[in-house]
Amino acid sequence: MMIASDLDELRTARRLLDGTVGLVPTMGYLHEGHLSLIRRAKEECDHAAVSIFVNPTQFGANEDLSKYPRDLERDLNLIDPLGVDLVWNPSPEIMYPPGYQTWVEVDTLTRPLEGAMRPEHFKGVTTVVAKLFNAVQPHKAYFGQKDAQQAAVIRQMARDLNFPIEVVVCPTVREADGLAMSSRNKYLEGEDRQSAAILFRALSAAHAAYVNGERDAEKLRTLMKKILAAEPKAQPQYISCADYDTLAELDTVTGKSLLSMAVLIGKTRLIDNFVLE
Repeated sequence: MMIASDLDELRTARRLLDGTVGLVPTMGYLHEGHLSLIRRAKEECDHAAVSIFVNPTQFGANEDLSKYPRDLERDLNLIDPLGVDLVWNPSPEIMYPPGYQTWVEVDTLTRPLEGAMRPEHFKGVTTVVAKLFNAVQPHKAYFGQKDAQQAAVIRQMARDLNFPIEVVVCPTVREADGLAMSSRNKYLEGEDRQSAAILFRALSAAHAAYVNGERDAEKLRTLMKKILAAEPKAQPQYISCADYDTLAELDTVTGKSLLSMAVLIGKTRLIDNFVLE
């Protein structure tokens, strides 16, 4: 496993990888969700590369950048048995050198949901992912369904900028009680951890209603709100039933759609979603 921390090391290592390369971009503090993406990359490509970089530009002024969990040694120990060929672990100074002033922005898709709650978030995401694509030059890039809007935005960016990269979105990996795996789950303690399963229960109820024939999007949103309201620790920020591709809120579910939500459990902000096929 080659580990590169500057651009010269990365380019030297990348030249040694013949054949197809699958990239798994991460912010570290890896969990089974990340590992499932790496396994998928190994299955579909000749080589797997992982980036580990806590991207400061996607955090808002009052968000948890300084507290975001970091443990590079732990991460390397987790991925080494999976046969990862290359790890790219740059510093913020390499990714954003002094005087940095270039940004990549996707317009319409970044406005609702997470974009409405975190106005500068996706500007940081698309910029850093574009830089990762440019630096690693992968053939495929792997992202989790849990960050559904992020995946949609990156797909759009890759199309718009003609990146010769297939964006692969993989299923959400969950804990036994349904909680979507996330590095931020580390912040959940005691009763907060138990309460966090309410997101899965709310999404599951709406999905079951859909399977049973409900197509009124507002009724699905209302059902999710009702279930979340039964959990005192849950403070919803948004509850959505939207078109899968455009993320526009729906009146009637007629095609592939996305149930999604952002909920504060105590001080921890969680997001989750289900796809309605």
